[in-house]
Amino acid sequence: MSTTDVIDDTSHIPAELLPVMEALALVGRSLCRTIKRGPLGGSLGAGVGENLGGDQQKALDVMADDAFAEELKSTAVRYYASEEQDDVVELNPDGRFALAIDPLDGSSNIDVNVSIGTIFSIFEAKNGDPDGSFLRPADEQLAGGYIIYGPQTYIVVTFGNGVQSYIYDPDTNAWKLVETAHKVPPQASEFAINASNYRHWSPAIRAYIDDMLAGETGPHERNFNMRWVASLVAETHRIMSRGGIFLYPGDERKGYERGRLRMVYECAPIAFLIEQAGGKATDGHDRIMTQQARELHARTPFVFGSAEKVARVAAYQDLPTDEVNALFGNRGLFRA
Repeated sequence: MSTTDVIDDTSHIPAELLPVMEALALVGRSLCRTIKRGPLGGSLGAGVGENLGGDQQKALDVMADDAFAEELKSTAVRYYASEEQDDVVELNPDGRFALAIDPLDGSSNIDVNVSIGTIFSIFEAKNGDPDGSFLRPADEQLAGGYIIYGPQTYIVVTFGNGVQSYIYDPDTNAWKLVETAHKVPPQASEFAINASNYRHWSPAIRAYIDDMLAGETGPHERNFNMRWVASLVAETHRIMSRGGIFLYPGDERKGYERGRLRMVYECAPIAFLIEQAGGKATDGHDRIMTQQARELHARTPFVFGSAEKVARVAAYQDLPTDEVNALFGNRGLFRA
């Protein structure tokens, strides 16, 4: 693997993780070019099967998974856990790291030219314990981040000491460091949730959203805009840039009791990033960073964004149902 000029400034990357990050950057660079070619690169959005979680796999999902696994074989990644693989794969028997990845997040948006991405998390591998290397508290992550393929292509990553951003420069074919202390803006007037599921939510979540929709006449006394991209990376990047809150709660539908997002390779790395950027990330009640999955593809409800907004959701959620119903009979827990 040639790593010359892949990342132009590596001073913020731990030396032991540099080859892994360069491998991710190499594949991200290649995927960026493939995605930009659209139909010229083949039927990237064609369905090719179904993964263990029941989601349809697109051609680009499988292509990205194969590319990351192949490139990471020559690094110190021993165990590789992917959304597109049923089980953990051993890449390098002598490696010391375990890498979890959603190779292509938001693949349903491939054909409509909406931002999509890659999400990754790195742990220290547990010798001889593939599953145990990932089924552990999220706060044991060594790194967490994402690559977003959009109008600009970025790697946004934390190693536990703040958040750095690298932008892909097509003129030099290198990733350039552009931010060393990324912060989630504390105030914003945007929230992201799939409102079509309103009737399935718990009373507390419905009440919270009702109060947002009430705008300046409600308890928040300000108007809000709703956003929903259906790409976790795109939602995260917007919140990292402009603040706000993202909610994917569990609901009453069969199979959605724990939401739809996976703990190991989606929620844990995003929670790590958001907290390192000064925001909060919870399951609606408790910090994601204190939790661990019981199985590789386990799901969890997920709420993250500007700290005050996430804390407000927990306040709604923590009330007994009968109190929520009584308080919201006259609109709004936090009305003066």
